[in-house]
Amino acid sequence: MAALKSQSRARTLLSNLISEQDWLCGSFRGAAIALKRSLSILPIVKKASTAMLDLTGRLTHFANPKADTKLAYSQSQKDVLCVAASVDAIRDIKTWPGYAVTPLYSFESLAADVDLARIWYKDESSRFDLKSFKALGGAYAVARQLQLALEQKMGIRPDIADLLNGSWKTEVAEIVVSCATDGNHGRSVAWGAQMFGCGCVIYVHRDVTEGRKQAMEAYDAEVIRISGNYDESVRQADADAKAHGRIIVSDTSYEGYMEIPKDVALGYTVMLAEIVEQLDGEIPTHVFIQGGVGGLAAAVFGYFWDLWGEKRPRFVVVEPEKANCLQQSARAGKPVVVEGDLETLMAGLACGEVSLLAWKILETGADDFMTLSEDAIPLTMRMLAKGYRHDQAVEAGESGVPGLAAAIRARQSGEFSAALGLDRDSTVLVLGTEGATDPELYQQLVG
Repeated sequence: MAALKSQSRARTLLSNLISEQDWLCGSFRGAAIALKRSLSILPIVKKASTAMLDLTGRLTHFANPKADTKLAYSQSQKDVLCVAASVDAIRDIKTWPGYAVTPLYSFESLAADVDLARIWYKDESSRFDLKSFKALGGAYAVARQLQLALEQKMGIRPDIADLLNGSWKTEVAEIVVSCATDGNHGRSVAWGAQMFGCGCVIYVHRDVTEGRKQAMEAYDAEVIRISGNYDESVRQADADAKAHGRIIVSDTSYEGYMEIPKDVALGYTVMLAEIVEQLDGEIPTHVFIQGGVGGLAAAVFGYFWDLWGEKRPRFVVVEPEKANCLQQSARAGKPVVVEGDLETLMAGLACGEVSLLAWKILETGADDFMTLSEDAIPLTMRMLAKGYRHDQAVEAGESGVPGLAAAIRARQSGEFSAALGLDRDSTVLVLGTEGATDPELYQQLVG
């Protein structure tokens, strides 16, 4: 029944958008998605599509008074995430079966039409076949917890190769990891648990679609659905883990739980190191990134801030209108909780409580906090699926496009362009953090 209610909520949101926008003249034609992969930045030359840039969507903006590009990246922030600490994670993850660099596309036609110098799009839709950047974080944190648990029990810390080849199969099988999720993080934890051979229990909230639940079950995880929202599922997973001796592998931090999310964030740095290499010495003027609890934004901003110092880009966080805990926290000058059902098509961003670790970086590192209305999401997904004019077609999920959509809408507005310092010389980096992680919903949204 809960699964049916979850699917009904998604369909209701979709139906409301269709009726409000008339689905932009009723075009439901799907587009062939060209998934060409490369290690470098790829301006794609192909037959021009008939796409026209016709994107709607409301924005709000709050300029962070505590942010300053001249601020040094502090030691307390480096304790959360830094370039030096990322070396081991990058080395280990590159040894995993199926590792491949994901492409960074240059959307030259789109940039020209919105009057920007460059738009770079990091496409995570093929990451380890999990179709999300979160494949990097949750699975890496599982590996780290298994190493620590075995060291405490056996006095020896196995390396990643030992875990992968089954040298500790019997001992690992006795360990159970757990988390709460909107979908992608839990899928990564479940995949990591299967890859390394431990047990896994995942908690999902009422709005997680059945497709995402089944995707986690496909990796042999036990998936428990609760009737509450995401933040309530986090508390339930934590309580049950304490009762049953499970290890929580969460991508959000809270009082009494601070260390493991650092490993999740370190996993994300693989993607960031790839971007730096692909940019080949160029530094964007702006980075637009999706919000959620703030873990990804903090990892992105912290890594680039530590690496580039005063040359760092302007960092912009983008959230749904009904789940803007980061923007509200910036306005209040401290972490605050957003109450309510947090209902949004951007399922991976339906979070009402800020990760405390992430806030240590975002409090002074995020220059701008924005919200984006729901109607921009399916339109941006469809634009990417078709490929805008000469640009590469991309499979992008509903939680993967807010950064790009907000950058476009902001540039289309003189007011927001001025507020964000966007002009024809600006070079913008966005992260397409997921592909079609829920294929059924993706088809409903894109056609």
